[in-house]
Amino acid sequence: MAKLTLFERRRQRVRTSLRKRGGTRPRLSIHRSGRHIYAQVIDDKAGRTVAAASTLDKELKGKTGATVTGAQEVGRQLAERAKAAGVTQVVFDRGGFLFHGRVKALADAAREGGLEF
Repeated sequence: MAKLTLFERRRQRVRTSLRKRGGTRPRLSIHRSGRHIYAQVIDDKAGRTVAAASTLDKELKGKTGATVTGAQEVGRQLAERAKAAGVTQVVFDRGGFLFHGRVKALADAAREGGLEF
């Protein structure tokens, strides 16, 4: 078995604690890279993605990259799409990333857009 990095261990720890406390709520999962930020609302019971948004979408591509303003736009767009799919309450899966900067900006924008977590 390969040795896990600190990031991978933190990601597993966060995800398992969410599964214990999450209940029936879908999971808002985030991934950020050096160039883009991605977010999706996942229904773990059904095993499908309910809504997704990223800086690679047609509306945002070229305007923003992996910046705080780009993360805010992704958060707003994800909240709109999730509400259109009938999801208002989620659990926030920061995916091993620390809750500051771009991750915090995306979360705050999703809350302003109407998602509860």
